[in-house]
Formats: sequence, structure tokens, C-alpha cells
Amino acid sequence: MCPAPDVSLEAVLLGPADPEIVALETALRRAQLAADVVALEALLADDLLFTGPDGAVGTKAQDLAAHASGQVRFCSHAPEELRIRRVGPQVAICALCTHLVVVVAGVPVRGLFRYTRVWAREADGPWRVVGGHVAAVPDAAAPRAS
Repeated sequence: MCPAPDVSLEAVLLGPADPEIVALETALRRAQLAADVVALEALLADDLLFTGPDGAVGTKAQDLAAHASGQVRFCSHAPEELRIRRVGPQVAICALCTHLVVVVAGVPVRGLFRYTRVWAREADGPWRVVGGHVAAVPDAAAPRAS
């Protein structure tokens, strides 16, 4: 496993506090860094739709297999900005900008990336990621300190 700083998502939150969703984002980040497939299994919806930086749509099964096999290994995940928007009591949308070092098929990928994730609580069950997207952030679009 690669070392990673433990940056608090509360410290980079822009907008109103939302401890429930911040805790979920924190759990997901920790699961990614630890390649914790059991935790990822609980946090991702079975019918997840996620678009990767290459434009391909991935599934929960593909994501879990990539983490379990070591095909994808998060080495560093340093959040810079988190925004949360509640769409109602059962849905939240997150925009997370983070510096990543991820080893994909043995090749290190470094850069600033923005995730958009949709969290939902279906049928009064647990919160899970039901959809999302990740893209590389060009320098011109990087968040700026105010």
C-alpha cells in the first residue's frame, strides 16, 4: 500500500456543513486507499453507473474486481475541495476535487481530478453511490484559493 496523508474532508468543504454525506465521502476515500473491497461493496450501489476519465462506463463489479486484483491501486488521494448539494432527503450530489496518484495496470497516473458522485438512499436502505464521473482537471480549471 502507498502512504497517503489523512486530509479531513471537513477542512475542504465549501458550502453548508453536511456531516452525513461528508462521513460517506470519507469512508469511500478510505476504502479506495486501502483497496477495501468489503467497504466498497457496501458503499456502491449494485447497479452503479460510473464514467471513468476515458469515457468508458464502469460497473460495481468491475470496480470491485479492479481493487481486489490490484489492477487499480490508490496511492495518494489528497482532497482540495468538496461541494455537496442535497436534492432531497434521499439524494445528494458531491463534487470532489482531489490530487491523485493511482497505479493503473502498473502505470502511475498523477494529477488533479474532479469526481461527481450521486449518493442515494433507496427504499430506506443505506446510502450508496448510484452514479458518478471522474475527469482530469486542466490547470486552468483548478480550484483557486480565495
